Amino acid sequence: MRDLVYPPVIAFAKTAFTVLDLKIRRTGTEHVPRTGGALIAINHISYVDFILGGYGALPARRLVRFMAKEVLFRNRYSGPLMRGMHHIPVDREAGAASYQQAIRYLNDGELVGVFPEATISRSFELKEFKSGTVRMAAEAGVPVLPMILWGTQRMFTKDHPRDFTRHRPISISVGAPMTVTRDDDPVEATARLRSTMAGMLDETIRSYPEQTPGAWWLPAAYGGTAPTPAEAARLDQEELARRALKKK
Repeated sequence: MRDLVYPPVIAFAKTAFTVLDLKIRRTGTEHVPRTGGALIAINHISYVDFILGGYGALPARRLVRFMAKEVLFRNRYSGPLMRGMHHIPVDREAGAASYQQAIRYLNDGELVGVFPEATISRSFELKEFKSGTVRMAAEAGVPVLPMILWGTQRMFTKDHPRDFTRHRPISISVGAPMTVTRDDDPVEATARLRSTMAGMLDETIRSYPEQTPGAWWLPAAYGGTAPTPAEAARLDQEELARRALKKK
């Protein structure tokens, strides 16, 4: 692929990180392959996860093609950028085309970034995973790389105003590649991936340099005031109901 748009976008992002003086800590980046296809599975806690998720692959000098909502490709501002960076539009009501495009990218040796939870987690803990991640990896014959982001929710997430305060710590952790084959049960493989990422998330939260009891960005299970997974699920359902009413 010819990447005329991606390099200047990365340069702009790096400049923004410098201006904000983000304290980015990357671990496990040696697991990102320098060549060949791989699927990067990332937890989803903010609207800037795709930016920081891509940053986690830069030490390997790799670019990540993210699967993202189709509406972003129709936006007059984000659309040209998303298409220019060769990201993959996902129509949730007709996902076969995006699935096949991701398979083609993987077969061509690209890194494809996916969010197995599909939507942002309001609890900042892992939601249930869709099985498409492991099914794509099995079909393309590529490994799954689990990646955990933490701290991005403090910048821009659901139900909270944007806050680009300087000097904020951000953690990016990449786990060992997970092999999935066509013989594996996708439900069991998905559960295995989620369990691995849950352990990584727990470790990342506990090692985060700022631990603020009662903080809105900290999960309830860790002493924060974020919604519990059950409360977050209720808020998600209410959001879906509001969207359905708007479509009528």
